Formats: sequence, C-alpha cells, structure tokens
Amino acid sequence: MEEVSRLRVLLDNISSYLSISSSTDKLSSNPAHKYYSRGEEIAKLLMPFLDNLVASDASPNEFLNNGFEELSQYIDELREQFESWQPLSSRIFYVLRIESLASKMRESSLEIFQLLKHLPGDLVSEDCIELVKLVGREEVSYTIDRALIDQRKGVELTPEVLLKIAESVGLRSNQDILIEGVVLTNLKEDAKLVKNNIKAGFIKGLMYLTKQMHDYLAKIEQSQLPSDFFCPLSLQLMTDPVTVASGQTYERAFIEKWFDTGLMVCPKTRQALSQTTLTPNFTVKAFIANWCESNNVNPPDPLELIQSNQPFPLLVGSGSRGSLPLPVMDDTLKCNHTESVDASKCEELHQVLTRSASAPGIVSKVVSKANRSILQAPVETVPQPCIIPATIKETGSSSNMEAEETGGSSSMEVEVKKLIQDLKSSSLDAQREATAQLRLLTKDIPDNRTVIARCGAIAALVNKLYSMDKMIQADAVTCLLNLSLDDSNKTVIAYSGVFKPLVHVLKTGNMEAKENSTRALVSLSKAEENRTKMLEAGAIEPLVRLMGNGSPRGKKDAATALTNLATRNKEKEMVIRGGGVRYLIQMMNPAAGTVERAVVVLANLANVPEAKIAIRDGGGIPLLVEVVELGSPRGQENAAAALCLLCMDSSRFCNTVIREGAIPPLVALTRSGTARAKEKAKSLLKYFEALKQENQRRS
Repeated sequence: MEEVSRLRVLLDNISSYLSISSSTDKLSSNPAHKYYSRGEEIAKLLMPFLDNLVASDASPNEFLNNGFEELSQYIDELREQFESWQPLSSRIFYVLRIESLASKMRESSLEIFQLLKHLPGDLVSEDCIELVKLVGREEVSYTIDRALIDQRKGVELTPEVLLKIAESVGLRSNQDILIEGVVLTNLKEDAKLVKNNIKAGFIKGLMYLTKQMHDYLAKIEQSQLPSDFFCPLSLQLMTDPVTVASGQTYERAFIEKWFDTGLMVCPKTRQALSQTTLTPNFTVKAFIANWCESNNVNPPDPLELIQSNQPFPLLVGSGSRGSLPLPVMDDTLKCNHTESVDASKCEELHQVLTRSASAPGIVSKVVSKANRSILQAPVETVPQPCIIPATIKETGSSSNMEAEETGGSSSMEVEVKKLIQDLKSSSLDAQREATAQLRLLTKDIPDNRTVIARCGAIAALVNKLYSMDKMIQADAVTCLLNLSLDDSNKTVIAYSGVFKPLVHVLKTGNMEAKENSTRALVSLSKAEENRTKMLEAGAIEPLVRLMGNGSPRGKKDAATALTNLATRNKEKEMVIRGGGVRYLIQMMNPAAGTVERAVVVLANLANVPEAKIAIRDGGGIPLLVEVVELGSPRGQENAAAALCLLCMDSSRFCNTVIREGAIPPLVALTRSGTARAKEKAKSLLKYFEALKQENQRRS
C-alpha cells in the first residue's frame, strides 16, 4: 500500500507540474521557462510507464520506491519554484536554482527508467532511456562560472558572453538589469550582515556582470549624444525629465513604471527613497530642447518605448565594431587578477554553484531594514546558490576570505555557542534576542545551518518550543523549520525528540508558530519512521483544526501533512471525526486558492465509508463535479478519482453524481484529460452504464 501511495504521489506531482503549462502568460514571463519545457518532455515520457505500472501486478522494489519518492520531491520543488516566481527577486539565483533541480529531475528519471527495465513485463525500452538523455542540458551556471573566472583574471568579456548570460536568466531590458543590480546589492548586504565574506564576494562579481551589461547598453545608445540628456532607465533622450529624492533625473514615464513595481529605491544610486515625489527638471528639459533643435533631432515618445518592451541589443553592431572594451572598474568593484584558475578548479566551481537555498525578495528590505521586519517575513521560495566558490575573492580582504575558507567558521561557531548559552538563560530578553538572531542566521544561508546544527543548537531550540513566551516559541520553531531544509540536519532533528514539542506548538502557539510547525512536520514527514512518531505524538487532531482556521498557506500545509500521515483507514477516520471533510469542502472555494490540495486529500479519504457520507452530506459532490469540469489537470484527476471511489459499488452515489451533471464533463475528460484522469473518467462512465442497464432490467 505504501509503495502504491508513493507512486500515486509521484503521478499527482507530475500531473500538477504539467498543469503549469495552462498558465501560458505567467510561464512565458518566467526567466527559467525553457527548463520547464525540458521537464515537461521528461514528465510526458514517464507518465504512461508509471500508469502501466499502477495497472500491472508488478511490485516495485525498495530502490524503485526510493526513486519514486526522490523524483516526486524534485518535481514538486520545481513546480513550487515555477509557481512562486516573483519579478522582484534575483533572476540569476532563481535560474541557477531551477537549473540545479532540473538536472536532478533528469538524473533521477534516468535512474527510474533503468530500474523499471528490470521489472517483468518489458515496461521500458532502451529507446525511452535514450530519449531522456537527449533532453537538453545547457547549463548557464557554467557560463556564469567562466565569466566570473575570466573577470577575475582580467579577461575582457565579449558582448556575446554578456548576451548569453542575460538571455539565459531573463534580463531582457535595461530596467531588468537595474532591478537585478538592486536585488544583488541587498543580498550582498545580507551576506555582510552575517559575515559571510565569500558569499558577499561572489555577489559582488555578479553585480559587476550586470554593471557591464548596463554600461555596454549605455555606450551603444549614447555613443553620439550627450550622456546627461539620457534617462538611466530608458537609455533614451528625455522628453519629460523629473528628479527623485536622491537627486537623480529620469524620464517621468519610466521612473513611474519603476515605482509601480514596488521598488522604493533610486535605480542609479540604489539609495533607499523615503518618498516618490517627482520634481520636474525644467533646466535639463530646456537644454535637451535646445540641443534637439540645433541638431534637428526628434526625441522618442517614452510611452511608445515602454509599450514596445524590446530586448536590449547587446549584439547590435558587434560585427563591425568588434568587442567593446570593458568599462574601468571602480574601487568598490575591483577584482584581484593575479591568481589563475585551472581546469579542475573550474569544474569544482561548476559543481558547487549547482547547490542552492532560499533567498529573500527585495521590496520589504528596501522599504525597511529593521531586523525584526526581516525576521517576521516567512521563509521565501526564491532561491540562490548556497556556497560561493573559494576561487572568487574580494580584493583587499583576501586574508579574511582565506580565513573563512580554512577556519573562518570558528568565529561563527563562537557566536552560535554564545547564542545557545543565551537560550538557556533565565532572562526572557536574552532568550528572545538569541532565538531572533538564530532565526536570522538560519534563514538564507545553508552554511550557517550546518554550523548551527553542529554546535548543538537543535536540542536547545526544541526545548524552547515549550516556552510560554509566544515570540520565543515562534522564532524557535521557525529556526527548526529552516534547519530542516538541510537534508543533513533532518535526522538530527528527528532524533532530538522534536515531534511532541512540534505538536505542542500546533496546539498552543500563535498562528505563525502553528503554520511553521506544520511546515516543519511536512519537511520531516518524508521518512516513514518520522511519520510514525508524528502519529504517536498526536499530530492529526491539531492539523485538522489548522485546516479549519489557518491562513490559506497554513491550510494547504496542514492538508499536505495530513496526506502524508493519513495513509491507513485508522488515521483517515481520525481526520474525518475531527471534521476534516467539512474543512476540506470549505477549502474548495476557488477564491481561497486551496482547491487542488483539498481535492487531493478528499481523494485520499474517499475510500472510507464515513468520508463518503460526510462528502455527500456536506455538499462536496457538486463541488467535485465542478472541478472535473473546470479544474486544473491535477484537480480534474483527483476529483475524478474521488468520485470514482464514491460511486464504486454504490448505485445511490452514482445517481447523485449523475444528477449533478457529471456525464458531459466526464466524457470531455476521456478525450482531453491526463492519462490518469481519462482512466478514472472511463471507470465512472462504466459504473453509470452498468447502473443504466440494471435499471432497464428491473423495469
């Protein structure tokens, strides 16, 4: 049963991933959309074989089941990354993270195909494996690695290299480049805040890459015109110049568009702005008008420029001009050009960069740098590389960087051990400050998580889950959630006796603490022994309550946790007795954004007689029929699966479903649905046909 469950979870996750393609507008604007297409190719190759495996009598072995679970995790993470993309996050880090996950998905799929070959029934041919191998593996991470190494060695970057990086990470306009620069500036500040000089040095290299792109664009556009007359955003002559609080002048339409994105920062100086008042610059406007009249030049219409949204021409004229000399680095962006990098280091650099972790967005940090506002922000899903190559160092601080590589973590360990002692202090203020600092340290940087766990912080944080102080409790559970994102910490956390304290937080904490406790349970529930401990700790009851009164994100996480925990009828009945079906039906309101997750859980519960009655009496059947008709591919699959279980061996339920108008959308699903959806729809129609024949015989 557990094996089938893992396989079905994998099929659900594949269907959910494939459903992203229905949001074509959102996907086309995603800087990593080409990686989605590659994943889609692999997923479509896998689906029929997995469907056949479900229908066959073949029994997956332990290695195959582990492969299902691993691939399911990679696909689900990819889906979450594609769905959570935010324009005001680092495009470079986002694409690097997607690329890493896509590579893992490809390798995991190959392993599964190889294992399927050994099952009876000739489920897989060698051709399928070759098709997966043919799926593209172009890696922008390697291009960025080489560019940073060349930059360090003083090698000029050609326009072609800059264009390749820009196109690969979705920097299609000068505004995109400037936004990326602002994001990187804030990420660099965060790295310095936690004294991660290696990471700060790496980000500085990326900042210089974006600066080269901007400078090259500016040089192309402004080669024969006065530079002071150009808007730094549009790179065109200004017609309505206005000055912002930093003293810089921009074209009104372009700076208004910049502010409309939510960025309260000067694009050129990256200075945070307290207000967005625009002051007309009549002096510059008069100079531009005089110059245009003297030179018979008509300035462009800024609104037309904004609407055209043309990609920047990094290669315009490159054939005739040759490579453009790189601009001189300023003192803050100089690189040490003396150290060479051999091929082995380059390969090591490439491997290191594919590892990744979460990184925050930008807007809230630009508006406010208060530590507490950063701490209260939820763990973000927009990612960045976690370990910065040791081959990339800052000029003027190489000794510090070398100390960081060889033994620099000792200073971090001293700081962490001091914070652990403060956790044990009798002073609530000291405990609050310690949990807040640990929360900040675990938020973004995986290296910190490793050091913090090694220093023994986990046991102290678990103890704080029983704190009567809600702030301490919330920060402690969030620290444990962040630490659990590192796979190497999961076992330590699980063996620390964390499950009863996490359930205690679910029962007694504030809403933030409850929701992060739930996310921690989800993170730790991938191991079967952990699920058993969660059940013994009594996790189901408070998870059901959270599904009823949490935020939309909290409800979805609670539903995910219950899907992982309620695999046997005993646990399913506990969910039903706690009112879970009622809450799930409430979650099927499309405005709440929780329909898909609710339908997954209902499909999981629908084989239990009590659940069938609760779904019918709670008005769930018409909602399931509506999802079959109008839902996403994944929603349609699970809604059809739930209806199939309801109608199996029950003429009463068949009649109810027919009365709700299910037949037309089910017929449509047999033609256009996914493989699993078609199978369920056909089964339902067979039930209805058998019922019709039985009624005819009786009459």
